[in-house]
Amino acid sequence: MQDPQDPSECIVLLGTGGPRPEPARGASALLVRAGGRNLLFDAGRGVTRALLRAGVAPEDLDAVFLTHHHFDHIGNLGDLLLSVWNAGRSRPLPVYGPNGTAAIVEALFDRVYRADIRFREREAEITGDALFPIRALFAVRDVDEGPVFADGPLRVGCARVSHGHGLGIAFDEFPCLGYRLEARGRALAISGDTVACSGLDRLAAGADTLVACCYLARAEETGFERDVISRHVILNSAAVGKVAARAGVGRLVLTHLRQKPPAMLEAVAADVAADFDGEVVLGVDGLELPLSCEGRP
Repeated sequence: MQDPQDPSECIVLLGTGGPRPEPARGASALLVRAGGRNLLFDAGRGVTRALLRAGVAPEDLDAVFLTHHHFDHIGNLGDLLLSVWNAGRSRPLPVYGPNGTAAIVEALFDRVYRADIRFREREAEITGDALFPIRALFAVRDVDEGPVFADGPLRVGCARVSHGHGLGIAFDEFPCLGYRLEARGRALAISGDTVACSGLDRLAAGADTLVACCYLARAEETGFERDVISRHVILNSAAVGKVAARAGVGRLVLTHLRQKPPAMLEAVAADVAADFDGEVVLGVDGLELPLSCEGRP
């Protein structure tokens, strides 16, 4: 028997666009509020302000998870971490991501923001501000397949997904992960960027909700985009519905959408509905959805 759904437990789409900047959509970022915790998945362009608009201060996050290291997924990571530190937080914040995540954070602190950090430290010395040592504040951990995070009723695990690896890019060279969160009988799968693959199937199996990338509609693909992008790099509208149907998910939330006119967004929904008869949500920035979905007990 599943516990009754807590109305405060939800997912918030913070950024639903892709690498191309656009006014209406930030880059990849998703907030999950569950078990009394605030969990952030990816830290793309605009994530810090998007968190505030969702009612969550960056320093109130309980964990950060990165799917991979494309700039539209980590472009705001430095701003986010320094905002947490500058707010005076002293409770360590765990940061998880594929191999190379710890090295990226180290480079941010030791190179990109080295002078900024030293400036703030010197300022705090003079003013007497309580400022926790920045390198001790973030517990950064490179992760691979398997369990990642556990806190009370929350469990988060990850699996390898295929994002460009069919183009001859080795996984060790550019590792990519999707995540699955489970809390009180509910399951949420987060695809990251991927095409259909066994890792995504495992993450999505039986989930209440799958938040999945869906870059292109079938109708907007050229031969090049169909053969390279949609086959090897990122899910399109002709494939994502099949993934959701095969996994038996209750709700499919589409994100990482390339900028397109309303008619093409409608085409995305129609393409997906041809394969998947569950609830389909076209993601927009700021959209809040309950962890549970209609049709699930």
